[in-house]
Amino acid sequence: MEGEDAAVPMVDASTGVETTNPYAGMSQKECTDRIQKSLKHPMVRFLREHMEKAGCPVWVRLLLAINCRDQAAAGGYASGQGITVCCNHMTYQDEINQVLIHELIHAYDDCRVKNMNWNNCGHHACSEIRANHLSGDCHYKRELLRGFMKIRGHEQECVRRRALKSVQKNPYCSDAAARDAIEAVWDICYNDTFPFERAP
Repeated sequence: MEGEDAAVPMVDASTGVETTNPYAGMSQKECTDRIQKSLKHPMVRFLREHMEKAGCPVWVRLLLAINCRDQAAAGGYASGQGITVCCNHMTYQDEINQVLIHELIHAYDDCRVKNMNWNNCGHHACSEIRANHLSGDCHYKRELLRGFMKIRGHEQECVRRRALKSVQKNPYCSDAAARDAIEAVWDICYNDTFPFERAP
């Protein structure tokens, strides 16, 4: 595994735009420092170690601190390009930790599934279900802060909602195709917790 002390690259701001509020989010420098700190988070370390064991090391230079145009995005993963963290949408260390964990699950799926096709709605849906379920994105405290709360079934409802929202953004998946894909792969992908023994 590449050293955790290696520098996290900052992408030139021309790849994105600053928000209209200059005080929104954090600077790329602060974001880069916090990404570096996230590399010590137990789940981030766990996922990086398992990716390395699977033959897909996550080098620090593949973790990019950028400013994003999409106001709804916290980060992203692109096969062969790495993980982006939208600095202008980050406020707390925990948010950066969550983005890295979520996106590392996508990267792990890309590594593990040798014929992964992100244009395939079913493949994309499966990885989104897994990332939302295994990352803790749908923990009841996070849902409560978002204004969503049910006593029963909140976690699965959250995973479905967030996975659908992501797959609907895929230009190769219509709204109906995204919904069908989520339903088609739900049981298999929701119950696939690898590399964890069970959902964290």
